[in-house]
Amino acid sequence: MNAIKDDGGYEAWVRGFEAERERRAAVGDPDWDRGAVLDPALVRSLQRFQVGEDGDGLTLMGKADRAGDPVYAQAIRLFEAEEHNHARMLALLLAAGGAGTLDGHWSDAVFVRLRRLRGLRVELLLLMTAEAVALRYYRAVRDGAPDPLAAEVAGRILADEERHVPFHCRRLREALAPLPAPARRGATLVWQALLAGTAVVVAADHGPALRHLGVRRRRFTADVIRSSGPLARAMSTAPAPAASSPAGV
Repeated sequence: MNAIKDDGGYEAWVRGFEAERERRAAVGDPDWDRGAVLDPALVRSLQRFQVGEDGDGLTLMGKADRAGDPVYAQAIRLFEAEEHNHARMLALLLAAGGAGTLDGHWSDAVFVRLRRLRGLRVELLLLMTAEAVALRYYRAVRDGAPDPLAAEVAGRILADEERHVPFHCRRLREALAPLPAPARRGATLVWQALLAGTAVVVAADHGPALRHLGVRRRRFTADVIRSSGPLARAMSTAPAPAASSPAGV
């Protein structure tokens, strides 16, 4: 995971996203021509995740614009570009395995509808639910997929998700900071409960694929729930006052 120094604003995050975009362009795509041998259960699972990665992001970008920080809004656009790249790579992986993409899936439709109900804070909390599940899912594909191309694509997406999570945690920490400590704790407890429920649903829905990858449903669910504690603390801990830096540092 590439660490980004928190310099008090979102300029460093913009630079990080832009540097990653340049690195991706220099490295180029995986070798799609080598093809992929994908288990049918994994195909169905990847198709559903591809739908989730392929959202238009207009609602999130609009809320970011209204938040009043143009640098943060720029970072959100760069984040959305990476999400679209994930959808593109998953579509090409599926094509390499002789499969197509889905026009939609009920789980994504429900998730998108919920995200649009409230403001930026609620949207990011729901987005963080998807990101936490995605961390465990793409790690399972990277480490368990017998096909090298599938493992490579999952590894690339996972590396991006590992940068996205602290980015969203940073913004949520700012969004929750004005609330009293009990309210912040309550908000993250509700989020953890939502994440646990989402993990159960994903484990059930993607169970055959997880089994193919060597991960049991119960283990997948437990790992996602276990990850929620550090993420909740990262979202809800009030930022410490910035210390004065010695001259020249």
